[in-house]
Amino acid sequence: MSKQTISLIGVPTDIGAGHRGASMGPEAMRVANLGARLEQRGLTVIDRGNLQGPFNPWQPPKDGYRHLDEVVAWNMAVYTAVHQELQAGRLPIMLGGDHCLAIGSISAVADHCREMGKQLRVLWLDAHSDFNTAEATPSGNIHGMPVACLCGHGPKALVELGAHAPAVTPDMFRQIGIRSVDYGEKQLVREANVGIYDMRRIDEEGMKRVMEQALEGVDENTHLHVSFDVDFLDPGIAPGVGTTVRGGPTYREAQLCMEMISDSGRMASLDLVELNPAFDRRNATAKLAVDLIESLFGKSTLIR
Repeated sequence: MSKQTISLIGVPTDIGAGHRGASMGPEAMRVANLGARLEQRGLTVIDRGNLQGPFNPWQPPKDGYRHLDEVVAWNMAVYTAVHQELQAGRLPIMLGGDHCLAIGSISAVADHCREMGKQLRVLWLDAHSDFNTAEATPSGNIHGMPVACLCGHGPKALVELGAHAPAVTPDMFRQIGIRSVDYGEKQLVREANVGIYDMRRIDEEGMKRVMEQALEGVDENTHLHVSFDVDFLDPGIAPGVGTTVRGGPTYREAQLCMEMISDSGRMASLDLVELNPAFDRRNATAKLAVDLIESLFGKSTLIR
């Protein structure tokens, strides 16, 4: 990966979230020196600045969705930006923003894979499975719905965002670190047969075995997309998120997860979402996220 060119795409919105503040995420990552740290790893980094989109009107849900039109507008901007970088042969890092933005980024990645004849594998690092629908959601917040939308369960404007609907199939996902799934959502995830490695499984089998299983079948014809929700991490080490769930991976488990993804050599796009500086302590969560992203790009704890 020596001369890989990375593009940073800031998406400063909390349009799909239940708390304000994830809109400040991209700047917090820049303050934590993400670009410079990746350049020290021998990568070329282009910061594309921030995408533009509608203001968050902070309204209640309408027909089961909050801010649907605004969510569509932001995701269309994400789709275009990510697709452009992939077509140019660069590795896009989408700096959110909340997790609804993965609808745009993963739709773009899926279309790129079709154009290139590649298999897609999505590693979804998250405390939540994000498979809610308008019927199942307790809140209407679309950041709880991206996986469902990508798999074809959701409003037409989001399901048909890319060139192909549904953008992906559930078997492309490996969800890691899951520990909070809404009641109605459990049924949906089971029916869709999403590959889920929840915290109990990580406790029983260890992060190493879980990552081996999640990466099984990934080869030179696979585009590996990592969608990293910061609430994947235990809130004891990563307080800067709007939806903390106790009992997440420790620092060491998270490092191992990232190092094993790096070892696969197949990661070709990345989302970093749900970093919320309003809940953080002195940007500690952003610094930790930068540290883990460095590990995704080959920083190892040992000299091997």
